[in-house]
Amino acid sequence: MKRLLLTTTALLGLSTSAFAESADSTQVDEIIVTATRLESRIGDAPGVRVITSDDIADRQATFAGDILETIPGLSLSRNGDFGGVTTVRMRGASGDKTLVLIDGVVQNDPSSPNGGYDFSSLDLGDVERIEVLSGPQGSLWGSDAIGGAIAFTTRDLDGWRASAEAGSFGTVRGSAAFGVSDDRRAFGLNAAAYSSDGVSKAANGTEEDGFESWTIGANGRLTLSDTVRLDGRLRYNEAKADIDGYDAFFTFGDTADRAESRSWTGFARLTADDVLGLNQMLDVSVYDLTRDNISAFSSSYDAKRTTVRWTAGRGEARDPFAFLVGIERDDTEASISTGATADLGASSAFGVVRFAPAQRVSVTASLRHDAPDEYDAKTTARLAGVVKLDGGLTLTASYGQGFKTPTISQTVCDFCFPAGPSTGLTPETAAGWDIGLAWRSADNRLVARVTGYRLEVEDQISYGIGRYVNIDRTLTTGVEVEAEAELTDRFTVRASYAFTDAVDQSTGAELIRAPENAGSVSLQWTGDRLKASLTMRAEGEQADSDPSTFSPARRDGFAVADLAGSWVLSDNLDLTARVVNLTDEGYQQSLGYGEAGRSLFVGFRLRN
Repeated sequence: MKRLLLTTTALLGLSTSAFAESADSTQVDEIIVTATRLESRIGDAPGVRVITSDDIADRQATFAGDILETIPGLSLSRNGDFGGVTTVRMRGASGDKTLVLIDGVVQNDPSSPNGGYDFSSLDLGDVERIEVLSGPQGSLWGSDAIGGAIAFTTRDLDGWRASAEAGSFGTVRGSAAFGVSDDRRAFGLNAAAYSSDGVSKAANGTEEDGFESWTIGANGRLTLSDTVRLDGRLRYNEAKADIDGYDAFFTFGDTADRAESRSWTGFARLTADDVLGLNQMLDVSVYDLTRDNISAFSSSYDAKRTTVRWTAGRGEARDPFAFLVGIERDDTEASISTGATADLGASSAFGVVRFAPAQRVSVTASLRHDAPDEYDAKTTARLAGVVKLDGGLTLTASYGQGFKTPTISQTVCDFCFPAGPSTGLTPETAAGWDIGLAWRSADNRLVARVTGYRLEVEDQISYGIGRYVNIDRTLTTGVEVEAEAELTDRFTVRASYAFTDAVDQSTGAELIRAPENAGSVSLQWTGDRLKASLTMRAEGEQADSDPSTFSPARRDGFAVADLAGSWVLSDNLDLTARVVNLTDEGYQQSLGYGEAGRSLFVGFRLRN
């Protein structure tokens, strides 16, 4: 069965794939993306993929990793199922080079040694859409967006909805949301909770490692006049996960260790249209995080990020010419292993312009200058173009730059010996390009796209002999193939395939946790009352690190399948069911860490 799934996924991945565009070309033009800073139609934004709330509902995805793992060019690293630390690599770049945003607020952890983001408790219950921007995005978002950026937008709701689910491993999940919305005002509340007995985080373990998470959120909007609006959002998450680690003999396996986190994020924004001929916006955002590791060597870390941003622009997404300029100030503060705190900040200015020099041509250019408080200033640029050809063909190309400022931990040289701040560290830098060719059939029932890319990262920071130093240089070249086929009015096939060749140019070694071959296939059936989705995902073997010996090792390839379905009982009520790991595949997403076998979950969804 494993070989059959792997072969099917690879073959279909060469011909069909899911990139979130409707089969109706008119509807595609109406998909507006916002993570590009300047609102644009998706057809004018190369390298952008959109996951909608319908996609999330069809897959019955609970956490972000459940659905991101099917996007070509993204690879998931998870230290065990049910709450294990989860990072996402984009185009081979390490997980700390993926910038994560919720409602435009940066979520990367300033107290983490590498500044990455843990996706393990990012519940999708209040998420309306996910935008994935592949390739260096430094000219849009500044530091950390070397592999790309993933932007989550939470939901405005006019009405109410609720859901509940229970199933294998003592898992229970519930969510509820309420909102009122009209042209002048809006207010909403939402909550989601999740609890599971889980499975052992260590693949060689036998104990259950549980996971609990709950999220609450609020949003509001008020129109003060015909041209002035005020809006804001708050989101709070708390998570507790049993984890496995090392005993007194430094053997990896079952332990009583736990990890806990508490975070809240939000923004307040004032928008004024047509002020001095420009649409202007002022927003203040905050992200606050506390992490506790409870073990024989317990630790606690606090982090806070505050950003003040002003932008001004002109032009709508469908206009042949539009631009946006802005300035921002970003301040981060975090604790280190000694209990002391340190801070870093940066002041930035940026601009984005989109224009159509010809009827079938769209060009977007962006430029950004970042001036970190502790490091030399960096200027990054990006240029992207779209050309619509005859026969349903579209040619896309882009070139972008990125950088990553050393983290607070790297700057003060936390855990270094002898003690003392780092000297001579410089920001990591990156440059990448991609070129793609898309095709749409005359009847709009088949769309396909192939993208080739190259991403080079220089001066990567590594922990050397007692110190952090710039030594590594990596190169990733790859191909992403995607398509969607509407076989009948009820049956759709989607799939993706990615070839990733990621190497450390300093040693010639393959980069860890970046599988060379990966793909997915989704079969979607939509009936009058029944909706069903079968998703098959496969990864080839990959370079990894053995958690017991820390020596280089290889993780075996695997193929898994998930089945999700819903039955409409009434206009207000659906029954849901899903089977995860349908074939009961024994596999490891990350070497040495446990994943659940076949599991069943049933529930319902209510709405008005």
